[in-house]
Amino acid sequence: MNGDLHIMPPRAPLAMPEQDFGTGFRDAQVPFSRITASAGLWRTLAFSPAMVATLTLVWVMADWFDDQGINLIEAILLGLISFNFFWISFTVCTVLLGMVSLSRQNHPTRQARPQPLRVALLMPVYNEVPWNVLGNARSMLEDLRIRGGQHHYAMFILSDTRDSDIAAQEQASIEALRTTLAPGLELYYRRREQNTDRKVGNIGEWVSQWGGAWDAMLVLDADSLMTGRAITRLTDALARDPGAGLIQSYPQLIGAQSVFARMQQFANGVYGIAFAEGLARWCGQEGNYWGHNAIIRTKAFATCAGLPKIRSLSGQSKLIMSHDFVEAGLLRRAGWGVRFLPRIRGSYEETPPTLIDHALRDRRWCQGNLQHLRLLGSVGFRAVSRFHLFHGAVGYLMSPLWFALLVMWALLGQGKNASVLHYFSPDNPMFPQWPEMTETRHVLIILVMYAMLLAPKILGALALPLSGVRYADFGGRGRFLVSFLFEVVLSILYAPILMVQQMIAVIRTMFGVQNGWSPQARNGGSYGMKTLLLCHALETISGFALSVGILAGLVSVWLLPIAISLTFAIPLSAFSGVSATAARRMVGMPDDIHEPAITRTARSYRDELKRLIEGKGKMTPAE
Repeated sequence: MNGDLHIMPPRAPLAMPEQDFGTGFRDAQVPFSRITASAGLWRTLAFSPAMVATLTLVWVMADWFDDQGINLIEAILLGLISFNFFWISFTVCTVLLGMVSLSRQNHPTRQARPQPLRVALLMPVYNEVPWNVLGNARSMLEDLRIRGGQHHYAMFILSDTRDSDIAAQEQASIEALRTTLAPGLELYYRRREQNTDRKVGNIGEWVSQWGGAWDAMLVLDADSLMTGRAITRLTDALARDPGAGLIQSYPQLIGAQSVFARMQQFANGVYGIAFAEGLARWCGQEGNYWGHNAIIRTKAFATCAGLPKIRSLSGQSKLIMSHDFVEAGLLRRAGWGVRFLPRIRGSYEETPPTLIDHALRDRRWCQGNLQHLRLLGSVGFRAVSRFHLFHGAVGYLMSPLWFALLVMWALLGQGKNASVLHYFSPDNPMFPQWPEMTETRHVLIILVMYAMLLAPKILGALALPLSGVRYADFGGRGRFLVSFLFEVVLSILYAPILMVQQMIAVIRTMFGVQNGWSPQARNGGSYGMKTLLLCHALETISGFALSVGILAGLVSVWLLPIAISLTFAIPLSAFSGVSATAARRMVGMPDDIHEPAITRTARSYRDELKRLIEGKGKMTPAE
């Protein structure tokens, strides 16, 4: 690799010591900031109703069981139900708070001109398609040039690419792009000889070697795209808040072509807005970091967020995989604010195109998020930071809990005289006394639980006009309603399959059989029948068993939607990759009518650079 392209500014070293999770730390550089009670009130409004709703459900359901008391299995069943129901209720409360926040009128205040900052745009890459990465990079630099302003920006492509052919294309693309950039735009590139510690090591090396010359760094993913306005607003926010160490934007999904990707993009752009607003309110200065599309104060990060290795259960030294949550917790531990500003629009990323691609990404994320459970006892972490770590792990642990609840419900059947367990041992007192679902109150409780699962979607759709997004942007109210119904139906069909896939990811992680941290397959693929069978065998078998139980009258008919989804997991997975016209007909997006200018520009630059590298065209210089 000695002949690799290396285009970097003069070195400006910055010390980045590893942090100690066993001792607390306070950064003396953090300025004094006034503490407000606003976030505490929002947290109370988010957590308290969720707790009350959960306790009420437990009280009601405890009456379902035998009058002789609750035995061990019944207690486990109640525990599973209440734990799952709390997180559902908490999500609903967060969306409701977001609706309240969006409905409040913000009175703009006159703000002083922010201090100019030097900002490095960092784009770590690993075996990515070069023209896609650099097309986005050029779009952002050009948009910043057109917008102007007092801040100084430079783009750094930090390569960890191992594939020699991709590396050669990467470097040829860099050289070609640099010849066409407008005067004054800065694009740097370096490729590490060894990709030590993956993305953590990639960013860490830049900070320790060049970070001293930059006030802030805006960390991007290889598929990130941000408008000049969004970047400038993030920079202004950091410049005006000297106590902020990190400010996270709300990345919206773009570029979806397949059925599954458009379903995800619709959910992100419709339901996610109110949820993000509510999340920002109760987080306050103790928000989270999602690893990209966020601006970070460089010296604060270097001083407070150097990650050590952690010991695995086998005693081996392991890299912290999902580093972003931990880095946010370390910054907050040191006294720096970690903020989330979801109202800054123009921050984008892409999403996996198929169900299998989504599951493969989840397997990578699951490894890191479950590591967080070992860090919950770290000294000095704030309570909210610990909650973020726990919540990230629970997002995956919920799936095996849901599956366990599903299995227990299936075995219990439709009542004390009609279940699989009582068929084999009718007089065993250890078996729970599940209600027969003939009373109205029992049916209402089940309907309430199903309604709570749909509530965030319905509330998010109703809150959309409060955010400034119009139903007309989706093609009108009728078109929006059709898209909403398609998304709801598809999400109901895919949810049980995703549950099983996440459960598999948890089991693989617990037994150490994950395949490492491979790059994301951003373009997806058309998977053959063999791959589909291997990937969805467990869902298919489980669905078939459930269906037989329902037809035999041994399993509750309330589980029919789950049985249908699991039984048809293979065709549903194949359907998730259907693209182009069919996907557009089912789920309409605002991009279909008014595509953001930055995405059009990025696509044009991508195509232009691709043709050049493949020898079929030439670059157009910037005007």
